[in-house]
Amino acid sequence: MATKAMYLSVTSQSLFSSAATAKPIKVRSFTVRCSTGAASTGAVATAPWKVADARLVLEDGSVWKAKSFGASGTQVGEVVFNTSLTGYQEILTDPSYAGQFVLMTCPHIGNTGVNIDDEESIKCFLAGLVIRSLSISTSNYRSTESLSDYLSKRNIMGIYDVDTRAITRRLREEGSLIGVLSTENSKTDEELLEMSRTWNIVGVDLISSVSCKEPYEWVGKTGLDWEFNTSQITGEAFHVVAYDFGIKHNILRRLASYGCKITVVPSTWPASETLKMKPDGVLFSNGPGDPSAVPYAVETVKEIIGQVPIFGICMGHQLLGQALGGKTYKMKFGHHGGNHPVRNLRNGSVEISAQNHNYAVDPESLPAGVEVTHVNLNDGSCAGLAFPQRKLMSLQYHPEASPGPHDSDQVFDHFVELMRKEKKST
Repeated sequence: MATKAMYLSVTSQSLFSSAATAKPIKVRSFTVRCSTGAASTGAVATAPWKVADARLVLEDGSVWKAKSFGASGTQVGEVVFNTSLTGYQEILTDPSYAGQFVLMTCPHIGNTGVNIDDEESIKCFLAGLVIRSLSISTSNYRSTESLSDYLSKRNIMGIYDVDTRAITRRLREEGSLIGVLSTENSKTDEELLEMSRTWNIVGVDLISSVSCKEPYEWVGKTGLDWEFNTSQITGEAFHVVAYDFGIKHNILRRLASYGCKITVVPSTWPASETLKMKPDGVLFSNGPGDPSAVPYAVETVKEIIGQVPIFGICMGHQLLGQALGGKTYKMKFGHHGGNHPVRNLRNGSVEISAQNHNYAVDPESLPAGVEVTHVNLNDGSCAGLAFPQRKLMSLQYHPEASPGPHDSDQVFDHFVELMRKEKKST
């Protein structure tokens, strides 16, 4: 450890204020000299603050120096930006972010810490977190640990003190980019750049890595402290089989709160086994990646369409679009955030929605009979479908999230009503 020394000398002088008064004024002066052992020995002194020790290298060749928190090492992923002001813990545990670095456009992150109640899945699936400013303290009555400690325990990399605004503008202009995060000085910028240019997320099956492995029963409802819907079903219960393509816990909580008994099954669960359960309805959940990379899931959806009422969310919406004969496409930079306005074309209302997807359904490719029920008002993309003759409905966004705060929650009631009508008719 470097030694430090301080030398202090004090001198006193007497001055006269003026020749007329001749009264002495005493002035005391101080001389301070500091030295360190590092300086005397030639050793390099370390700064008392954290310095840049990480890099984000994008496939366009740009290199962004930053400070690290959470885990260390080297990680590759697709960089997307999220415009949410809050909810970073829900974002961290959303399986739909598998394979991606999430850049938060809100500059100040970490001030509310983390807690066990806000988890959307059993672990963090994203590749890393990119933020402008990391809060040095947490202030929330529900907080149990800091964001930095939380990421360290889960082996998730994070960087801060980087120009997130400039990176966001680059992503908006060029589209989503592959990037490499690294804290390893042994790797050159050229090596990291090569990694970013040889890695691809398109055409990769990501849902099989985030899905459950065995069926299970879900029983948890929205907690009484957070429940806002006073018109839930309290009598008749409906059995819903939920395909886990990366399902968020709050989707299951909302279904349970509407009186549903839920069986969650893996993404590869055969349609024949689902129909043997005689469910009242089937939910195809959200999930990460390219819907065209999971043809087995599309075939499952095809086999179930028309058999029972169906509700698709996000990835489930895209799989329904493909199963009906439509096409999906990769968006320039996708939709990620809690402030996306969506118009319900059936009644003209506008919902503030939470969205997280890089792919969308091409409405022009859909067959006759399929109705586009919702559109994103930012870019006019398809945000919802219905096919009454085949007993299905879907949304491209997350109705269980609360940015509006509860603009879209009613669709769970619509799904229940769809199951009720089918049950009465049979």
